[in-house]
Amino acid sequence: MKQQSLFAANEFANQPLAYRVRPKTLEEFAGQQQLLGKGKVLREIIESDQLPSMIFWGPPGSGKTTLAEIIARKTKAKFVTFSAVTSGIRDIRKLMKDAEANLDMGGKTIVFVDEIHRFNKAQQDAFLPFVEKGSITLIGATTENPSFEINAALLSRCKVFVLQPLQTAEIVRLIKHALIHPDGFAKQHVEIDERAIKQIAEFANGDARVALNTLEMAVNNSEKTDDHVKVSTDNLHQLMATKSFLYDKSGEEHYNLISALHKSMRNSDADAAVYWLSRMMNGGEDPLYIARRLVRFASEDIGLADTNALNVAVNVFQACQFIGMPECDVHLTEAVIYLSLAPKSNAVYKAKLKAASDVKHSIDEPVPLQLRNAPTSLMADLGYGKGYQYAHEAEAKLTTMQTMPDSLIGHTYYEPTEQGNEGRFKRRLEQIKRWEAEHRQ
Repeated sequence: MKQQSLFAANEFANQPLAYRVRPKTLEEFAGQQQLLGKGKVLREIIESDQLPSMIFWGPPGSGKTTLAEIIARKTKAKFVTFSAVTSGIRDIRKLMKDAEANLDMGGKTIVFVDEIHRFNKAQQDAFLPFVEKGSITLIGATTENPSFEINAALLSRCKVFVLQPLQTAEIVRLIKHALIHPDGFAKQHVEIDERAIKQIAEFANGDARVALNTLEMAVNNSEKTDDHVKVSTDNLHQLMATKSFLYDKSGEEHYNLISALHKSMRNSDADAAVYWLSRMMNGGEDPLYIARRLVRFASEDIGLADTNALNVAVNVFQACQFIGMPECDVHLTEAVIYLSLAPKSNAVYKAKLKAASDVKHSIDEPVPLQLRNAPTSLMADLGYGKGYQYAHEAEAKLTTMQTMPDSLIGHTYYEPTEQGNEGRFKRRLEQIKRWEAEHRQ
């Protein structure tokens, strides 16, 4: 029997507030009603103790580890917590050996791996055969998109449950619960008004841990009189002066935000585009990455509808190279507003896609002889350049010479719109085609 430490009580008291008041039952758990409400599938499989292998995917502070601990208390299976940071292949194999021995004795083993995305491919592969044959039930927790971070074979054998950031009202309830919790601040009689509680909840940005840590710092740094604590508004404002942004330059949120920026500009919503741009810049995104995406957008979504759009985007890219952050933030904002308000056309982009499709699905015909140069006499004798018509010598600067391979004659790629300047290009293209039709006849 393990001897109880004389300092165990003090050790618990010194744990962070978020740890001390962590929910122990599903009834105490805050948020995720889409998964844990009455009759919802996750609640039912936890209550029935019939757990499949599964992945909890959600942002920090959404309750992934707390859910695992609730399962650990409720299940009749052996529950093992495994570190994705400190454990290697040897540790996994030993764990699997113990799990199979437990299975031979009629027991079940649940293995909880926090931050499972930190496992490399070899470590994930080591779990696969044991998950496949049911030696263990795997529960993984991750803040990263499992589609990117978990091996496809392992992921296909797990049910993914998506946890959402907590709502402000849910965090408010958590804060109030901590104020009256026996292991929270029940003995200190904390005085804090509703407005301050809501400010903490909003500052937490959906993260319960941030909310409770902020509350704890506010209480610990406020005036104390006997067992009474009054939370100072000034102290609270200082604690919330710097917001923690949900952003990972190499993770899913990186792609989500650049997608939101691109689609807001495409929808000509300058305000939304500036907002998403600000989110990326405040998250520490490389300004040159944003600038490169704007250069791409200028051709993909505007094209010839505004021939100045590409100039603006390239100029801003160069400005970002010259001065960097934070000074180039205004240049990026200028470009985002310009591109949002510019007329839109994806005709250039569609022309590229159509031509690429023909290149992929048609035979590689030889270049027609009239389009080939003849730098040697042999090539001239073979007919290279024969029949070439020099457009600059024609009055209309146009000729009837065939420039498309035989099998692709009549294929059209660029179909201009009437948006912005592109109407001018459309009329010019129609004029060229009329001339060609008349003179070929």
